[in-house]
Amino acid sequence: MAKTGLASRLYRGEADLNIVGRRKLWFGVAGVLVLIAVLSFAIRGFSLGIEFAGGNSFQVPASVGTLDDAEAKVNGALQSKGGGVKVVTAQKVGSTEGEYYEMRTPQLTPQQATDVKTEIAQELGIQPSQISGDQVSEAWGSQVTQRALLGLLIFIAVVAVYLILRFEWRMAAAAIASLLTNLVLTAGIYSLVGFEVTPSTIIGFLTILGFALYDVVVVFDKVQENTRGITANNNMTYGEASNLALNQSLMRSLNTSVVALLPVGGLLFIGAGLLGAGTLKDLGLVLFVGMAVAFLTSILLATPLLVLLKNQDPRIAAHNKRVLARRGAIARGEIAPKGAPRVATEAGDDTVDTVDPEAAALAGSAPKVGARPAGKRPTGARGGRPAGGGGNRPGGAKRR
Repeated sequence: MAKTGLASRLYRGEADLNIVGRRKLWFGVAGVLVLIAVLSFAIRGFSLGIEFAGGNSFQVPASVGTLDDAEAKVNGALQSKGGGVKVVTAQKVGSTEGEYYEMRTPQLTPQQATDVKTEIAQELGIQPSQISGDQVSEAWGSQVTQRALLGLLIFIAVVAVYLILRFEWRMAAAAIASLLTNLVLTAGIYSLVGFEVTPSTIIGFLTILGFALYDVVVVFDKVQENTRGITANNNMTYGEASNLALNQSLMRSLNTSVVALLPVGGLLFIGAGLLGAGTLKDLGLVLFVGMAVAFLTSILLATPLLVLLKNQDPRIAAHNKRVLARRGAIARGEIAPKGAPRVATEAGDDTVDTVDPEAAALAGSAPKVGARPAGKRPTGARGGRPAGGGGNRPGGAKRR
């Protein structure tokens, strides 16, 4: 019989990837990446767009030549009239009135902006009226940031309430931790690479919150299904049942992520790369990076963190100990696995099992769901009556 490939086993949920068992590795990698991101925030900071840092923008007709030529001449005008600053970003933008180049610069004084505009017109050989300029204050960007942070806090609060009602508080804590890690890592990539942060970037950040949450809820739903009533049997620990759920839902999460990344990739590489739409680039970039990171955190971080939290539950801890004890007893031959033939020796007319009583007591059948602990009975007593059941009744006397 031909061996089944990994793709086929993934599709059927039979890949048996030990994701939860290697949770220390994933936590360590996530911790290092988060530390790098935080250090990048502190050292490098972010490349803020004109809307957040404040600055000026100049639009010149695309008919003056190539984008590189126009940027070089604008930089020359800035060197002579703008105090030596340079163009921060340059992009080609289309409108109903035609195509033009938009050059964004650091903050200029009103007089500097007027002088630079005149110098640009002379450098490009056009009229100053053909050049439009805008000035943006950083106060507008700070208002956008405050509103975005407020929206993020409200979103996390609503998500926490939903997950607690839908699942439990441990799942809510694991999901939110995964969500925050996703945001930190995505922001860290922006800081390290130097991608420009614009209002479109903020919109993209808020958009990936829903996608990251969807991935986690899909996996947690399968985890809940696999672990329902788990303490009523001795087959799997909570971590093993959760790992099985991850394997069973891995292909679904992968397909969802690929299908979502394809149009976003088209938006980024075709819309921004070929068509030169700068706004699409800002939005597509944060969506592409955030969705890719969301897939990884939902698989490698959320469920392993959930297992870590659930193992602190005394009921789950006792169940895990019972499962492991039973396996150890089976491995040592102290008890027979369920369904295996019983080993016995003949003692007179009776059959006596060769099973270690202590191992059987520790690793025996799990209690039924909702069952009460069995109380101890006095030695030799039955049904609450004293041994012998008849008090001083003579031997052989019949009960009336």
